[in-house]
Amino acid sequence: MPKPDDQQMVRVAAMADVHVGKDSAAALQSVFAQVSAHADVLVLAGDLTDYGLPDEARILAREINASVRIPVIAVLGNHDFESGRQDEVVEVLHEAGVRVLDGDSVEVLGVGFAGTKGFAGGFGRGALGPWGEPIIKQFVHEAVNEALKLETALARLRTPSRIAILHYAPIRATVEGEPLEIFPYLGCSRLEEPLSRYPVTAVVHGHAHRGAAEGATATGVPVYNVSLPVLRALQPNGHCFRIIEVPVDGAEGAVDPNTVRSVGSADALGTA
Repeated sequence: MPKPDDQQMVRVAAMADVHVGKDSAAALQSVFAQVSAHADVLVLAGDLTDYGLPDEARILAREINASVRIPVIAVLGNHDFESGRQDEVVEVLHEAGVRVLDGDSVEVLGVGFAGTKGFAGGFGRGALGPWGEPIIKQFVHEAVNEALKLETALARLRTPSRIAILHYAPIRATVEGEPLEIFPYLGCSRLEEPLSRYPVTAVVHGHAHRGAAEGATATGVPVYNVSLPVLRALQPNGHCFRIIEVPVDGAEGAVDPNTVRSVGSADALGTA
């Protein structure tokens, strides 16, 4: 669908699963510098650290402060909870100017961002139900709670363009390529339900390191797996981020997902 002439585009760079560890100093500076040069907003879709340690978050914060000159929005991933110090990780990132979303939303440059970590549980008819032992019900409750957090965040947005940020996948299509046995641990279709009830322009997630790069919800919303291993496979000679061009000015009501243009990093930098 052609875009109106008066419609401006915001370029959102998205990546996930950077897994910053104690030996990761300066590993991301080149990528972050390229992001700053070619995008308006940076989104980090979880697994920001390797073991969820504040020291790892400080390394990432230094990388961001050294090279990123645009707003940064993030959600946590499962690795960021490993040490039980996720609140400290968030505090370190907040001090570096990163807006970490957990069931809340933010508007940047006319684009609304709603984010939460998400959770596991499986897809479609294979999704785990709340029946049987209390521990199973607790597990499913966590998946439902994360879906409700996403719904609440989306409901707060009033911008025509809206990006949903998750770590776990909301659809099966973007985990295809992973071993079938681990599909239920990579995401949950309960996360897709809010994406169908509220207008969403695009969705980004990580976690599925060997999943597919792109898919769509049942209502046609594009979903992008921006895990670093997936991006490296997509653009082996490019920088490891995906650019999503989102229309803002001139839009009335919700933005049609067909007006969203997504390009690989090499295309975004003119090197494809």
